[in-house]
Amino acid sequence: MNIEAEKTIMGHPRALFVLFFAEMWERFSYYGMRALLVLYMTKAMSYDDHLAHGTYGAYIGFVYATPIIGGALADRFLGARKAIILGGILMAFGHFIMAIESPFFFYLAMGLIIAGNGFFKPNVSTMVGSIYEKDDPRRDSAFTIFYMGINMGAFFAPLACGWLGETYGWHYGFGLAGIGMVCGLLVFLKWQHLIGQHGLPPRPEALWEPSKIGIPKTLLLWIAIAAFIPFAAYLLKNPDWVQRGVYVLGPLTLIYIAYEAMRCTPVERGRLIVLTILITFSITFWSCFEQAGSSMTLFADRKVDRHVFGWEIPTTWLQAVNPGFILLFGFIFSYLWTKLGRANRDPSSPLKFSLGLIQLGLGFVAMVIAAQGAQDGSLVSIWWMILAYMLHTTGELCLSPVGLSTVTRMSPTRLVGFMMGVWFLSNAFAGVLSGIIAGETSGEAGYETVFLKIVYFACGVGVTLLILTPLLNRLGPDPKIIAQKAARAAGRSE
Repeated sequence: MNIEAEKTIMGHPRALFVLFFAEMWERFSYYGMRALLVLYMTKAMSYDDHLAHGTYGAYIGFVYATPIIGGALADRFLGARKAIILGGILMAFGHFIMAIESPFFFYLAMGLIIAGNGFFKPNVSTMVGSIYEKDDPRRDSAFTIFYMGINMGAFFAPLACGWLGETYGWHYGFGLAGIGMVCGLLVFLKWQHLIGQHGLPPRPEALWEPSKIGIPKTLLLWIAIAAFIPFAAYLLKNPDWVQRGVYVLGPLTLIYIAYEAMRCTPVERGRLIVLTILITFSITFWSCFEQAGSSMTLFADRKVDRHVFGWEIPTTWLQAVNPGFILLFGFIFSYLWTKLGRANRDPSSPLKFSLGLIQLGLGFVAMVIAAQGAQDGSLVSIWWMILAYMLHTTGELCLSPVGLSTVTRMSPTRLVGFMMGVWFLSNAFAGVLSGIIAGETSGEAGYETVFLKIVYFACGVGVTLLILTPLLNRLGPDPKIIAQKAARAAGRSE
């Protein structure tokens, strides 16, 4: 497809906006369900806080782990386009089944959503990159627009699904999330012709070729999905098993990275080691950040005065604050990094990661103050939580998009895809760990103690990384930093 010759919107091919709206509606469905999840378990299903937090953490872990499989299957034989459609169908069914208030259907629905997310999430992002040439200067702008679509969906989902679920009934909120997913699927189906030949199966004839065990590949895929859904549902019902799995899979991943590092050149090896260290530090960030959907949600529901101008804000609406701040600050940070880059002063990735962790920790200082104010049974001001979310968001903007960029820059060429998978897998580990951390708030420790530990932990890890930054910059020189130093030296010589 000739991108230059086709009609454009804002200078970008129309295909970008097909993917923008498909992803926006998919994120609407995901965050709409996520906003209600812990509240539904503790109120409608009468789960204790510990089990609710553990189930939430296991769910987040699965959501970030399955894209590795879905992306690989799309690359090898399914194609990104069919993977997106398959994922959308599975998730739509999952959200609608979630509207049936029954423990059996609850876990079945989450299994469907997890399976569908694995196919949809990685491949819609991959297709954004596929519609541009690698040297197209519009690529960064395109991903910025796409990222705004994600956060638009995340912003409106708690406002709509959360309000409907809390006000009129849980099944209405979950049902609206399902409608959102159907909207995203319909957008993609109706306008997929604008994407041209991108995302088609590598070899269409391979879809029905026999697999190694003699079963056609497509049929084998459906059998695997049918087997995975009850397996995932069982593990979600027993989140302790998911937590044990993290302790096994994590070391195995590090062992394989070490094996690959031995096969690299010295420069590649140093960069791979630095990247692995940064990914490990990011687990700390996300395990604390994900308290937003678990312990912070229950704290907001029970301990916060949510009355504004005489009207009580639904608990779920507070989960719209983070994506709202991202929409507000995202372009500001993008402009800041670009401006510093043009001046050859863009900070290194370890420095940005450390700043993100420290800001996250400072956000939990606000939560500690709020928890202290609620000790005597009083309701505390909603502004403490808004301050916490603001600092968490600025920390996220220092770490999340920077992390994706760092993976593509610092990975050896033959390992870029694998290390991107490790980046998402680290989010899965963090999701499970977030459930363990949140579960501590239901014990004797309580909110204040747990939030204070997070302050010490996040800030301590952030300061440690700050101290290690010069060493990491020498161990694995970032190509971006090398280029900046060369440009500054050239400027001085002139």
